[in-house]
Amino acid sequence: MAIYHLHLKTFGRGGGSSAVSAAAYRAGERIRDERTGKTYDHTERLDVLHKEIVLPGQFADKEMAWAHGRPSLWNTAESAESRSNSRVAREYLVALPVELSPAQRLGLAKGFSQELSDRYRFAVDLTIHAPRDFPGSDQRNFHAHLLATTREVRMEGLGAKTTLELSDRDRSKLGLKPAVHELLYVRERWAAVTNEALQQAHIAARIDHRSLRAQGIEREPTPHIPRAALEMERHGYRSVVAERIREEYQARVSGKSRSVEDLQRQSAENWLKYRREHGRNETQDRDKAVENWLKYKREHGLGETQDRAESRGRTRDDDHCL
Repeated sequence: MAIYHLHLKTFGRGGGSSAVSAAAYRAGERIRDERTGKTYDHTERLDVLHKEIVLPGQFADKEMAWAHGRPSLWNTAESAESRSNSRVAREYLVALPVELSPAQRLGLAKGFSQELSDRYRFAVDLTIHAPRDFPGSDQRNFHAHLLATTREVRMEGLGAKTTLELSDRDRSKLGLKPAVHELLYVRERWAAVTNEALQQAHIAARIDHRSLRAQGIEREPTPHIPRAALEMERHGYRSVVAERIREEYQARVSGKSRSVEDLQRQSAENWLKYRREHGRNETQDRDKAVENWLKYKREHGLGETQDRAESRGRTRDDDHCL
């Protein structure tokens, strides 16, 4: 059945991200980052169903080769930033209903991309991916990446930062609400346009952007499996952590007489009990998790280069957006 998923992430210099790398990976292309001199080659990808760059409607009849070319667009975006902590791109990752036909999924993704581009005046690099052929991957997982510039599109290049990138104080001066309202708006709009597409296709399924509690559904959300555990299972290894989380989840949801509040309270109590018994704190847990993940990567040859490791890490969004 159709499910709701919209995830927002950003790419910035502070975290070592590269918009050129992100674009090459999502589009399955080979692109050189002119700022760093690195070349990102992802031409081996076979799951890219569609890719195109969407510009604000006002430029529909304009000749703008620099914006329609993926290498030139993202190298322009990188060169427009001078600060070490600049945000270069933001991405909206959305799940596309498997109930729709390929043409209907494409129409839905393109329409939403155009709506965002017109609203924020940025360029959207749209790519649609088929489900990945990995062990345990969900074959219903059709999804789209909407990689957007953080600057407004102009005829000659990228201009000022979009209103999304402004501080709440600056937004207030322009009569705009805090930026969080934009995220809420986008989440609601994705549900609305998806449901419109489902209705037009005469499909009864619907999605809802609200939390289970807001919908009045007394059910615990599906459990979150740590990235390291998922990577181990993907490469054919057993993950005790993943199995334990799934078992505990099944044990919790099987107690149908218990409310969501009781389940949440019990989960918190179990976690605090575990930390007390093992004499651990949050920092130690985080450091140990990082140490174990790096050790696993070394032992299984997953860290040949930083770029390749980064690419593999990103498959989590591709394969688990459902």
